[in-house]
Amino acid sequence: MIGLDQLYLLVGLMFGTFALGHIFHRTDAARWRSAGFWGCFAAVFLVGSQLSDLAVGMLVLVMAGLAAMGLKPGASPATTSPEQREASATLLRNRLFIPALAIPAVTLGVSLAMKDGTIAGHALIDPKQVTLAGLAAGALIGLALAMLLLKPPVGAPASEGRRLADAVGWAIVLPQMLAALGGVFALAGVGEVVARLATENMPMSLPLIAVVVYTVGMALFTIIMGNAFAAFPVMTAGIGLPIIVGQFGGDPVIMSAVGMLSGFCGTLLTPMAANYNIVPAAILELPDRNAVIKVQAPTALLLLLFNTALMALMVYPK
Repeated sequence: MIGLDQLYLLVGLMFGTFALGHIFHRTDAARWRSAGFWGCFAAVFLVGSQLSDLAVGMLVLVMAGLAAMGLKPGASPATTSPEQREASATLLRNRLFIPALAIPAVTLGVSLAMKDGTIAGHALIDPKQVTLAGLAAGALIGLALAMLLLKPPVGAPASEGRRLADAVGWAIVLPQMLAALGGVFALAGVGEVVARLATENMPMSLPLIAVVVYTVGMALFTIIMGNAFAAFPVMTAGIGLPIIVGQFGGDPVIMSAVGMLSGFCGTLLTPMAANYNIVPAAILELPDRNAVIKVQAPTALLLLLFNTALMALMVYPK
């Protein structure tokens, strides 16, 4: 049965390939630094479930130390010239979008067709991981379509993947790290503190106020922590479950879905979400490091208002 271990294995092999790519670039004096960083990250995915919490924590500390020393991209992989790429794009035209569009199409198809993870009565995928398995399948199918369509060298996906990972750098691990931080905050009882502060300072006897506090709180905590997955357990444990669901009888599914969307509004507004907002500005060499955030801010605020109204209308039974 395909579960998280198999999906983590796939991701770990990818990052392990990036580490090997650095090792084999012998002309790069700093190659061991980047190879060690990506190698530790690969090890977390490949054997993390067999390691103790202390061992995984040590790997994370090694990664933090290597990142603090400064990661340097390796030698740029050989690629086509701008003229060759323009000629290829002119020839293929809209067919270039086929591999990219295959990823969401396959993910959606697997999610709808295999909700319980079975095919013809045979268990194939862990029911809890159907969407992730569909995403992995979509990525592999998209890669195969790109290889058939573009006919690049066999090593091109690994080389280009490493180049992109090097461009993003240490910020690529932020989603996992911040999501783990959210779990730590939840276990530490931060949600209870949030609930106490909210009930002491807001008129939480009104269902609408509870919704506003939850959605706006999701956005604000995401701005602070940089990741909606880190904010979700805190706000849900503090406001969502005890007040919206427990006190007013709200639908937990609607609350969770719209709450996460509200958190994503905060992602658009914070430099803490460096991999989304700061790294693109650096890659594009924009003079203002917050340019991406400034462009996204109006959309984020309008979406937050819409999500709040949507939850207020939908979460409580009629």
